[in-house]
Amino acid sequence: MSEKLIYDAKKDPRYAKPFIDADELRERNMPDGSKVPFRYVHGGFEDTDAKFVFCFPMKENFKGRFYQYMCPFPGPDEEVASLARSGEDDTIAFCLANGAYFIETNMESASAFGGHSHPRRIWQSSAAAAEYSRQVAREYYGCGRPYGYVFGGSGGGYKSIACIENTNAWDGACPFVIGSPYSLPNTITLHVQGMRTLRHALGKIVDALDAGGSGDMYEGLTEDEAKMLKEITLMGFPPQTWFMEAAGRWDDGSLPVLMPGIRQQDPQYFKDFWEKPGYLGTEPDSNAVRDRLQFKTKVVAVHLPGEKEAAGAAEKEYSNGVDTAWKKSLVDGGGAWIEVEEVPRGEDLYLRGVNIGFETGAAVGKNMLLGDIISGNASHESNASHESNASHESNASHGGNASHGGNASHGGITIGMCYGMDDMESVLKSIRPGDVLTLDNSDYIAVQSYYRHQVPPDPAFHAWDQFRKEDGTPAIPQRENIMGPGFCGTGTVQEGTIQGKVILTQSLMDESTCPWCGDWYRSAVRKAKGNEEDFRIYYYERCLHGDVSSLETDMIVNYLGGLKQALLDVSDWVERGIEPRQSSVYEMEGGRVHIAKTAKERKGIQPVVTLTADGSSCAHVKVGESVTLKAAAEVPEGAGEVTEIRFSFSDPMFGTYAKRDQGGDYSDFLALGRSQRTVGRLETYVTEDGLHAGTSTVTARYDAPGTYFATAFVKSQRNGNRDEIFTQVKNLARVRIIVE
Repeated sequence: MSEKLIYDAKKDPRYAKPFIDADELRERNMPDGSKVPFRYVHGGFEDTDAKFVFCFPMKENFKGRFYQYMCPFPGPDEEVASLARSGEDDTIAFCLANGAYFIETNMESASAFGGHSHPRRIWQSSAAAAEYSRQVAREYYGCGRPYGYVFGGSGGGYKSIACIENTNAWDGACPFVIGSPYSLPNTITLHVQGMRTLRHALGKIVDALDAGGSGDMYEGLTEDEAKMLKEITLMGFPPQTWFMEAAGRWDDGSLPVLMPGIRQQDPQYFKDFWEKPGYLGTEPDSNAVRDRLQFKTKVVAVHLPGEKEAAGAAEKEYSNGVDTAWKKSLVDGGGAWIEVEEVPRGEDLYLRGVNIGFETGAAVGKNMLLGDIISGNASHESNASHESNASHESNASHGGNASHGGNASHGGITIGMCYGMDDMESVLKSIRPGDVLTLDNSDYIAVQSYYRHQVPPDPAFHAWDQFRKEDGTPAIPQRENIMGPGFCGTGTVQEGTIQGKVILTQSLMDESTCPWCGDWYRSAVRKAKGNEEDFRIYYYERCLHGDVSSLETDMIVNYLGGLKQALLDVSDWVERGIEPRQSSVYEMEGGRVHIAKTAKERKGIQPVVTLTADGSSCAHVKVGESVTLKAAAEVPEGAGEVTEIRFSFSDPMFGTYAKRDQGGDYSDFLALGRSQRTVGRLETYVTEDGLHAGTSTVTARYDAPGTYFATAFVKSQRNGNRDEIFTQVKNLARVRIIVE
């Protein structure tokens, strides 16, 4: 490999003219209720769109370092996005509390989403901000060169890796929940394909995998469902993660904003899928054909936003989170709806990703996304309710028909979240009664299989082995353009050529990028560097993709405490030569990651917890009879001490896995998924292996028959400090209790 050219922002004339347009003393509300003063600096670089924010701690608290956050998607005002964060999510407060200043930039973006005409400027402008911050810090603190660390998750993971591989601006990096060069759009499409094809089986799958279940996730599935579950699991999607959809939370992630890029780069695919052999859409008995909807009707009237009572406002989301940043490019229908002569009807209609198009009138060529169907009696049917019905209609009732006759009735359609529709209201105003309107989910179903036809040329991507012949060549038709690397959005592809210390945080229940991507990058570092002396990877059980503290129910915890501990550890590694804890120990099976069972074997920094009910993973008791819950937790060597064990006795949402209509609001979903929790009496000790451990025992009684799930939540902290909010590392375990 030829010597790599490393970018030096200090020598780039593009960023030679920094300016500051705000420099003031502010206060930060800390999670404990106190207020901490800091110096707020906002500015940019002349003749560019690049802007930045620096948040400096007071001089007496500065420890000679900064942490710089890379949002998944750039945006024109992204540099101020973290100011809205609070509590455990407040990275600025974390930095101030640990003697570091905080940096965020808009990555030189003038648009709300992706589409950077010069994607390398994302990390080049970020490097320029990092270097200029050092100049400001030297003047303010009278110090030498501050150490710098970059971090970001998901799309921000691509960006933080681009920063640490291609520049000399940072001394270390902490990327998290990263994808591989072939993750996008593939992991998103396979997730949505799984939601569609397994929508009647998800409760069975999750119940089998939960505590006290059979362990056989294929039990009771149809042949088609079992085949699809195996395929998607081998691709790396963690089957435990289906608990969200099983409980009624349907989220197609960023697929709506990825669709236009796929259409633009490979428009022929959406025709080939339904016409050429080797694609699912040409198999007459396939689930793709079964779920296809093509429906034509006429407009009766258009009701603009405000004419229909709007739904309650959803809880505010951070605009720079790994699960939310992409939403900046969407426009909500705002309550607008179109009254039509007929609407499709059926008990098992697949209504996600349905395109609203127009064959006549002034709106021809304009497309919107369907929100919901309003039946003839004006009752509002949500997407979730359409999908939760277990009964299937025949293909003829909703597949490929332009008109449904007796299966259609007068009603309306609402407008969903649409990509890039800055002129939505003008489009709606242009629609007239009598205009011919079409509803079609053909493209959305087609794109869900795209991953099958994107087999990477590099055989190291083993998730695709199931689509390869014995000689390694693809077994099914492939698209000419393997577009994954083009979706990384940085003008580069991860190579493993890290220019500093790196600690990677990866979730084992990641529904968006797949856990195996972390192992792939570890291999890339070994290949590029010849070793992994400057690299660590920590896998976290019971964690999803998202980076907010509210991601915590009786099924999941969040990885934020581990991520922030990684930021402190990479600082110690660089600044004081203190080696971080060993990487997590695991084995790979295709696209599946199998983590070591015990804390001694597993390493990493997350505590390992077990829970029993009367000594078992599944207890049978009588109504009113006591059941004893015993939790035991161990912390990997050198990773800290157990600080808390809490219990919940009756899972309020996930015990039955009955599908529910949650209206798509994640905050409601999470609230319903949290039960009352009781702090158990914690007894700590050191094991024979020298590991810090803790146990807690409680009893519970149930007043009614049924199946219940109890959960033990465990926290550990490096110094055993239960009051340190930012670095509590979490895990949980569950048991099943059958009350007769």
